[in-house]
Amino acid sequence: MTQPPPPPPNQPPDPRGGFGAPTPPPPQQPGYGYPQQPPAAPQPEPGYGYPQQAPQQPYGYPTAPQQPQQPQQPQQYGYPAQPQQPGQPPYGYPAQPQQPYGHPQQTVAAPAVSGGRKLSAQMQIVIAAVVAVVLIVGVGIWYANSGDGGDEAKGSGGTSQGSTGGDAGGKGIGGGGKEKPGASTKAKVSFLVGEPKVADVTDVSGSFITDKAFVKPGVNSLVAYDLDKGNVLWTLPLTGQICGTSRHVTADNKAPILFEAAKRVAPRYYQQCTEVGVVDLNTGKLLWSTSVTGGSAGDAKARFGEVTLSGTTVAAGGTDGGAAFDLANGNPRWKPQANDQNCYDMGYGGGEGLVAVRKCGQYDNPNVLIQNLNPTTGAPLSQFKMPPGVKYASVVSTKPLVVATDIGDSSGDGSGITDFFSIDEKTGKLKAKITADPEQYAARCRPTEVESCQQALVGNGRLYLPTEEHEGSTGEYGDETNEIIGFDLTTGRTVPEKADAGDKYTFVPLRMDGGNLIAYKEPPYNQGGRIVSVDGGTMKETLLLENPANKSLNNPESSFSLNGAELLYQNGRFFISENMVSKPRENPGPNDIKEYLIASWSVGH
Repeated sequence: MTQPPPPPPNQPPDPRGGFGAPTPPPPQQPGYGYPQQPPAAPQPEPGYGYPQQAPQQPYGYPTAPQQPQQPQQPQQYGYPAQPQQPGQPPYGYPAQPQQPYGHPQQTVAAPAVSGGRKLSAQMQIVIAAVVAVVLIVGVGIWYANSGDGGDEAKGSGGTSQGSTGGDAGGKGIGGGGKEKPGASTKAKVSFLVGEPKVADVTDVSGSFITDKAFVKPGVNSLVAYDLDKGNVLWTLPLTGQICGTSRHVTADNKAPILFEAAKRVAPRYYQQCTEVGVVDLNTGKLLWSTSVTGGSAGDAKARFGEVTLSGTTVAAGGTDGGAAFDLANGNPRWKPQANDQNCYDMGYGGGEGLVAVRKCGQYDNPNVLIQNLNPTTGAPLSQFKMPPGVKYASVVSTKPLVVATDIGDSSGDGSGITDFFSIDEKTGKLKAKITADPEQYAARCRPTEVESCQQALVGNGRLYLPTEEHEGSTGEYGDETNEIIGFDLTTGRTVPEKADAGDKYTFVPLRMDGGNLIAYKEPPYNQGGRIVSVDGGTMKETLLLENPANKSLNNPESSFSLNGAELLYQNGRFFISENMVSKPRENPGPNDIKEYLIASWSVGH
């Protein structure tokens, strides 16, 4: 194949000021969604992604001459929040939705409360009701019904993305999910699989559910386990360890994977992650595998860090650049180019669309571009330029396009998130910027991986985030809880409805199911975990599954760390599996907790 001409040099960063410019220390921040004071008239600032220069082409894509850059229009971001007021609503209760950027904001004061530090449950209910009424009067409008939940994208069951639609007031959205409670919600253990023996820390992240099997990486292999009994249905041997799996699969259960080119040999406990392949999860057959050269790897094989799927395109990205392949046969659609002017595709978000996170410029002062691509040709359809201070970005959803980032590496808690950007994927213009204080919200992204976010869900035209744990209604140790809060993707405003996990339980959102959220409720030590369906409009929950209580040291459920595990639920079956396994202790003690690779529970099976 004749290589197409290289793309034009990347445009230099916008020299003008704007988002991320030094500012004086902000006043103390209020509680979640607390109404903000009307700001002083701000000076216009250039908006990122608001009209941009022509999008840059991906690796190897033939480029047309760029059109002259259009002047940027002023775009204003959020304003300093009003200092904390006495008697604000109970923790996690969303107050009046914020007005669009640049619109004078209307202040609605929360009712003042006198007395002690804590409020009774009855008083909290009264305050919540009063605030809700004030919000309705203050905003002065009812949101119009604009659609239903629609169907979810076909995914592996881990982070399937819901569709857009609906309004900001909870009318006409939510529902339509496939997951329904059975005659009984009491679960029993289906099977347990112990950790495999490894020489050192080994990545086994990624898993899939089919109609017959739970499929999980093993050692230099991919293994399918019977859904009910846990016996091995098939094993696919590979040249090396799996080092990446797609979050999305086809309707007939074909899934892209990455794996190492050779087996690990001590003392080297890793090999180059260069092989891209597609597996038939029904049969366990590797349909094809391939590798490419180019990019910063030169004549060597390009190394990849993650892989995804959109339509009939398999896309893999990493620090050597990005490449794409035909799902049917593995033929390259594009691959990294060595003369790409210091730019490379870090990775891709898949699902309903294909979005590239492209990094250009110097390592310590890069330009990060979000490009919505034609999945077949790789041609950029639109482009959004992330603000200064952004070194990495993660794609939460491709349609609608939502991106998470840690501006200035300032999150400080390892979550990798300070802000979410809601972007019009057709035009590349910013719709809303949602600031998610890491001390208040619990979603997480791996900064160096584009499609790695957990607990941040998109559906119904909303972004759903769990709050961090906080004390419950009694204020006693052990009653910690949290909520799920929704944000409108068009305006960035919080919506009035929220879901409350209840004392001693903590919400962990898993995926969208039509217009509903599937969430795990992490239990107290003496109870079993629960799987619930949360209506994306009303935020009311329905119990789907409840694990049995187990106080023993070898309780399979409590042996997993949720930050290092993958949780999947589908059709009455719940799975927890490890992302990493390590070399076992040489002399285990009698009180050592047994480590599991997989634990499965089910109802009605």
